[in-house]
Amino acid sequence: MAHRQRTSGRRHAPVKSEADLLPAVAGRKIPPAPPRPFARLFSALVLTSALSAAAPVGEQTDVYISGQDGYHTYRIPAVIRAQNGALLAFAGGRKNGGGDGGDIDLLVKRSTDGGRTWSAQQIVWDDATNTCGNPCPVLDESTGTLHLLLTHNLGTDKEKDIVARTVRGSRTVWLASSTDHGVTWTKPVEITATTKDPSWTWYATGPGIGIQIKHGPHAGRLVIPCDYNNNDSTDPKKVIRGSHAIFSDNHGRTWQLGGTIAPGMNECQVAELFDGRGTLLMDMRSYLGRSVRAQSRSTDGGAT
Repeated sequence: MAHRQRTSGRRHAPVKSEADLLPAVAGRKIPPAPPRPFARLFSALVLTSALSAAAPVGEQTDVYISGQDGYHTYRIPAVIRAQNGALLAFAGGRKNGGGDGGDIDLLVKRSTDGGRTWSAQQIVWDDATNTCGNPCPVLDESTGTLHLLLTHNLGTDKEKDIVARTVRGSRTVWLASSTDHGVTWTKPVEITATTKDPSWTWYATGPGIGIQIKHGPHAGRLVIPCDYNNNDSTDPKKVIRGSHAIFSDNHGRTWQLGGTIAPGMNECQVAELFDGRGTLLMDMRSYLGRSVRAQSRSTDGGAT
């Protein structure tokens, strides 16, 4: 049932629960992720099926393997095709354990043969012992530039403490870009001021990838799916989870906060529907207690 709720003066989009959806690849459903700890973050079986017609279905190559190349665990994968056809596989390399906090570096590997072989991992961002993660890349097809949205927090700050506001730091939002199909990346710059409500605590870009709207009045807009936590204005001890979008109308030079969807929403993925009008669909993890996912549509390019 659709409903609305006001929190901290912000108006949220209606949340509509739907049947649980799994993305299909080559006519098959992707199996659920294995239990923690992950021995292998993901394999090229999915990548070649989804992103390379040249590679046969069933050919498998492990891309990131826990315990190798200096990292205890690899989490939060994101895969995108560059304009020249190269595949980029991002992940957070967790130095000392599988948790979401601590020393986490943002990594990428490239494949130029449809996912059969992969380069050595490259560090996009390593901020000492702090947390650099949640990669969410998007390709601007009009310029060929890849933009990578990501988040940062102090390595000593845990999610529960950030949500409870018991630590001095918070989650911040950052942007790195590549103009050579992912070979090199700019130093990340902070964009928190325009993409995060100051009242929010936890924040995550992605997981997954962003999109560029192809049709309708907002064609060309870059849209990134995200999620956040906030405290209920009527009960500060109550945490409100929500999904939202951030977007850019000037090829990634500046970014702004779009519409929010709450309560009970979390990690999400955005897609453009085949209606020719640029309608967006946000598919979200739901905490409404109905054992289903939730969906919400936007007809204004993710602004609401």
